[in-house]
Amino acid sequence: MIEIEEARRVLRVEAQSILDVVERLDQNFKSAVDKMVACKGKVIVAGIGKSGLVGRKISSTLTSTGTPSLFLHPAESSHGDLGVIGDQDLVLAISNSGETEELMPILHFVARRNIPIIVMTSKPSSTLGRAGIFLDISVKEEACSLGLAPTSSSTVTMALGDALAMSILKVRGFGREDFAEFHPAGSLGRRLVLRVKDLMHTGGGLPLVKSRDDMAKVLTLMTSAEVRGVAGVLDDNDRLCGCITDGDLRRRLEKNKNPLTDAAEDLMSKSPKTIDQNEMAEKALFVMEQFQIQNLFVVDKASASLKPVGVIHLQDLLKAKLR
Repeated sequence: MIEIEEARRVLRVEAQSILDVVERLDQNFKSAVDKMVACKGKVIVAGIGKSGLVGRKISSTLTSTGTPSLFLHPAESSHGDLGVIGDQDLVLAISNSGETEELMPILHFVARRNIPIIVMTSKPSSTLGRAGIFLDISVKEEACSLGLAPTSSSTVTMALGDALAMSILKVRGFGREDFAEFHPAGSLGRRLVLRVKDLMHTGGGLPLVKSRDDMAKVLTLMTSAEVRGVAGVLDDNDRLCGCITDGDLRRRLEKNKNPLTDAAEDLMSKSPKTIDQNEMAEKALFVMEQFQIQNLFVVDKASASLKPVGVIHLQDLLKAKLR
């Protein structure tokens, strides 16, 4: 079982390295977040080797959570790509040693133009460490048994990048709706972008009756409407005061009572669950599962009347692949 033991050792070393960073967080981290929040341009992330790979991920995370960011390859920067750095931008440079030769042209460029720079390095006294806001990514040991391959150090750098991005997200009040705007594709996008109004049935597909309508009329509607098996009951002001489902009919029959002799108000369940048309479709699915119901009548809470404007069925949500 040497493989399992080695894996456990690696994970423990890397986990401890992250915990060590937690204890080292200081005013520099807050200053870095403040600078990035105040940045009116882009966050340019630069690094080479493993630091570059981690930098690409940090840049991607920043961009997807509301902070425009680009990755600049240091080796290309001296061949024209320095032009991507604008006067309103900010540079996040990553180098474990703080002396990476390929980063020096970027360092000199931002110094000449007075562009803010945040540095992730393990050496505060290095050339890079002295150049801007210093974020400590040092580790006591690499998880590599040879002590050579960047393992703990790259893990710490990525985790600290995530901490920056999530702190900025929190400060800016970046929410689920904002996240959805940047992730419209795939199942995640469907869950976050789709609203109840995008899936609900309206107009002729809306099964509504009056409270004093006889059950013969109600049953006809429940078996012929676009959404079957449910009817919303309206009071004299056309507000939803109840609903009737197939379950209400079964429970009436179990009591040996003929439902056709009643009016809608005699069978309806009062105070039915509703949902606003602008809520996320995922919220409707949550409500249905929580209360074990198949349908939700939809209202427009922006309207004072609170009249039902639609109905949504569990199958509508499942077809939208919200799970």
